[in-house]
Amino acid sequence: MTDELLGRHKAVLPDWLALYYADPMEITHGEGRHVWDAQGNKYLDFFGGILTTMTAHALPEVSKAVSEQAGRIIHSSTLYLNRPMVELAERIAQMSGIPDARVFFTTSGTEANDTALMLATTYRQSNQILAMRNSYHGRSFSAVGITGNKGWSPTSLSPLQTLYVHGGVRTRGPYADLSDADFITACVADLEDLLGHGRPPAALIAEPIQGVGGFTSPPDGLYAAFREVLGRHGVLWIADEVQTGWGRTGDNFWGWQAHGQNGPPDIMTFAKGIGNGMSIGGVVARAEVMNCLDSNSISTFGGTQITMAAGLANLAYLVEHDLQGNARRVGGLLIERLRAITAQIPAVKEVRGRGLMIGIELVKPGTEEANPEAAAAVLEAARQEGLLIGKGGGHNTSALRIAPPLSLTVAEAEEGAEALERALRSIP
Repeated sequence: MTDELLGRHKAVLPDWLALYYADPMEITHGEGRHVWDAQGNKYLDFFGGILTTMTAHALPEVSKAVSEQAGRIIHSSTLYLNRPMVELAERIAQMSGIPDARVFFTTSGTEANDTALMLATTYRQSNQILAMRNSYHGRSFSAVGITGNKGWSPTSLSPLQTLYVHGGVRTRGPYADLSDADFITACVADLEDLLGHGRPPAALIAEPIQGVGGFTSPPDGLYAAFREVLGRHGVLWIADEVQTGWGRTGDNFWGWQAHGQNGPPDIMTFAKGIGNGMSIGGVVARAEVMNCLDSNSISTFGGTQITMAAGLANLAYLVEHDLQGNARRVGGLLIERLRAITAQIPAVKEVRGRGLMIGIELVKPGTEEANPEAAAAVLEAARQEGLLIGKGGGHNTSALRIAPPLSLTVAEAEEGAEALERALRSIP
């Protein structure tokens, strides 16, 4: 059955639509932190549909909300008043930390970042954007144009002029050997120098922890230091929280809060986990920025009632069950367990991350050279152990990405760590 479906997939879908595994799998259903494939095999899910299944698979509260909303009305567009959209916008605006916030809903993180870029460039009357090296912001034309990861950048054509800044990767590049304080100082000096060479840009867009880039991040406080410089030049700060938002990092509800000494971002984007699989993305910005557009705009599917009902139920469950706290506690245990496991494995360069957003970077033993073959092999071996993980990284996709639902239990974390240890020890 899988071979037949794979043949049909190849016949009608693009060649560049990536599939995991040499023998691709069809996931048919899930429950909690587990999923099952078409052959009935059960897997512990440590990737959550690319960080999208935030609370749990088949969460009854979300399923019930979706079913009840579907029985009333599924969709009407933003041309009509929409109670679930207003209610979710109110909650997100209050939780965002952005004063006098306005919220616009989209259907994906890509569309959210695209909207943020339109707002920033319109508000600032500039098409120049600062972005981070090794970054990823989506697959639209404008989002690809600011993505600093060649593996996800199919064209150099762009409506924007993009300048790339140091700082998103702590352990590679010219500043890797510096202390955290000196690293921040050097990156700020680089930004200051960059701003001195051209016209003032519209905004800096940055992921607090780079997602597709392999869960890399700067020392806490880097973007606060950047914000001080940006503020002097009138440049906006866009925080891309598509992967870091909703408490996944454990220590904070939003990733930007690790860099919040100089206040919140001007614009924040979100998506993935809020819908627990339903298509929700969005932008939060202070009113002055959000309202800068001088022509009509709507969203046909952004904010549609059925997705808003899912988002409300999912967010309520997340808060009521303190899944941010669970991510901090269980994620902290998992990171330390993985560091102990990998201490004697020469192919592992480092275990990094926070909360339930964990990266394991692989290199060729005795070198700093990326090892994408090992990453692919561990991905396959983990599947054989009943564990689903992801991969990424800006240097030839050599990092393993671990991001289970935030309701992960201590027992499941230990089970996953043991499976991953066996997979890592299978590296030749």
